[in-house]
Amino acid sequence: MTEKQTKFVFVTGGVLSGLGKGITAASIGKLLKARGLSVNLQKCDPYLNVDAGLLNPREHGECFVTKDGAETDLDLGHYERFLDQELTRESSLMSGRVLLGVIEAERNGQYGGNTVQIIPHVTRAIQDHILKASEGFDVHIVEIGGTVGDYESLSFVEAIRELGMRVGQNNCLFVHVVYMPYLGASHEFKSKPAQNSVRDLRGLGIAPNILVCRSEEKAPEGIKDKLSLFTGVSPQAIALLPNAESIYQVPLTLEDTGIADVICQQLAFDVTKPDLREWREVVDRALAKPKQTVKVGVVAKYLDNADTYMSVFESIRAAAWDNGVGVDISWIDAPKLETASDAEVEEQLKAVDGIVVPGGFGTRGVEGKIRAAQYALKHKLPYLGLCYGLHMMVIAAARLHGYADANTTEVNPDTPTAVIDTMEGQKGKENTGGTMRLGNYACHFEADSLAAKLYGTQDIHERHRHRYEAMAKYVPEYESWGIRASGINPDNGLVEVIEGVDHPFLMASQYHPEFTSRPNRPNPMFRGFIAALK
Repeated sequence: MTEKQTKFVFVTGGVLSGLGKGITAASIGKLLKARGLSVNLQKCDPYLNVDAGLLNPREHGECFVTKDGAETDLDLGHYERFLDQELTRESSLMSGRVLLGVIEAERNGQYGGNTVQIIPHVTRAIQDHILKASEGFDVHIVEIGGTVGDYESLSFVEAIRELGMRVGQNNCLFVHVVYMPYLGASHEFKSKPAQNSVRDLRGLGIAPNILVCRSEEKAPEGIKDKLSLFTGVSPQAIALLPNAESIYQVPLTLEDTGIADVICQQLAFDVTKPDLREWREVVDRALAKPKQTVKVGVVAKYLDNADTYMSVFESIRAAAWDNGVGVDISWIDAPKLETASDAEVEEQLKAVDGIVVPGGFGTRGVEGKIRAAQYALKHKLPYLGLCYGLHMMVIAAARLHGYADANTTEVNPDTPTAVIDTMEGQKGKENTGGTMRLGNYACHFEADSLAAKLYGTQDIHERHRHRYEAMAKYVPEYESWGIRASGINPDNGLVEVIEGVDHPFLMASQYHPEFTSRPNRPNPMFRGFIAALK
């Protein structure tokens, strides 16, 4: 039997970064999947890091974790939310991982004494990673990070050019995302940056089949003819993509341009009519103007980049839509809470209907998060803790009930009351990458727990990214502190979920429920949290 040929869609970007290549790639994937095709997505990043585990979240946004424990770029979160399917480590590729593999192969003598070069060895290694990730799918969409013209991206651009030749022109196409500015002084959209970017891409040996033109406002359809004349891309293969009120509108906007049909025609896909009914419902809920709005305070320390908590914010919004309410997400600066007076803390926290303490690392802002957790426990303010947020609540509860010096050894290695400590096998690895408890682990809920009620089952798997754990010797005291351990890992006995005793809503998980939340299917913990605020 002949193995089916996977088709490839390569997405590149030009003019400037931050145009939304990831959203564009995810949207194309959504539209092709809606036509009955099996789809996979992959992000190729030019950074010399092996993975995203040690990247600064202030600069790069959140580190998204796949089910098999890969620490990846946040675009994989968009991919999963749009496709509503779980990806693996093969969907994330960074230059460091490629180069490490090439160097290890050279050291092991696998190149037979040949000179090892960017072309063909590195570019071939990139292609091998792409081909491996594509196995078994009808179409594999590959987003190339960075901007065409960046020196660091050249090996990836060359690799996909070569791969196009390997698989054949009928089995791949190139989508180029560009920016089209509007000049207020002359009241016109300017296509020259887009023209120049296409020329740069052509200079590298790739002629784009499809052009996606991003703009702040909606551009006139007539500009397609000018773009076509100077880029060589057919007007039918040019999509004008203005800013959207919600990122979830983008697949529908692209669908209206007919680009998905162009892709299917060029790749000779025999497809069904797209079924986007559920997605249109998502967009309708996202754009609705509900009568009630709840206010959620996110107690965090990376306040200068909302991308740091991308999946958390998207999960909160999805849960709000599912509950039929609007949501106002406000920042609460954890470091400032550390030095604030009790009255100032109360003023900030009384202004919100509930608080979320997301994941994090390090000492900065910890005491502020603990104060917020103590307030939520004492004043019965709805509380949702995510990973580090569980640690903060355990410490807060312990300090309120006789253990004034309770802490995590992550903050104070010498604390006499280490209610949170480094997990076995992690000691000495605190500043190294890829060594935490990563990916899916099992959790068993007590039958009468709020967690079991929300999930509708007692057994789940959720994604982790941490190396510190709640210490088992203190668990028997939890109920006297006003909390209970309601979720336990059945394989190692570690605490996975705690919840409040006699509290309107207090839940915290050692795992990251935001990574499995979807716009059409919010994670039960977020859904329950928002429901408690109504």
